[in-house]
Amino acid sequence: MTEKEKMIAGKLYKPSNEELSKDRYNARLLLNTINTLSPKEEKKRNIAIQQLIENIDNSLYIEPPFFCEYGYNIIGGKNIYMNFNCCILDISTVTFGDNVWVGGNSTICPGVTLGNNVVVGAGSVVTKSFPDNVVIAGNPAKIIKTIDNS
Repeated sequence: MTEKEKMIAGKLYKPSNEELSKDRYNARLLLNTINTLSPKEEKKRNIAIQQLIENIDNSLYIEPPFFCEYGYNIIGGKNIYMNFNCCILDISTVTFGDNVWVGGNSTICPGVTLGNNVVVGAGSVVTKSFPDNVVIAGNPAKIIKTIDNS
């Protein structure tokens, strides 16, 4: 296995590996663009977001600043909103279902999957996966409410 494959699989890997170092550097360049463009330059920001996070629908909306490690391990559906100052630790795949709202100052840890219609309360640290139709919050995040869509 390559170091990248080991990392994504959640195994012990060498983060100083040349490929991974280059990938992190490229992510930092795109994050700098995303986080420093004027609100008047929303089209340029959206292009940079799509370059950083290729595995997600274009209905993703991120309020800058935003932080992640690689971007390519973030996978998602439609209508995902991330409020100010979110951080996704994507050394391993982080997956979002449809209609997910991530509150400001939240951190999503590696390997997490969030189901459809999930709300993440501001300041949460999401260390495990959650099912559809829940509101989660806290450090570590836990279910605080079930959403009834009937």
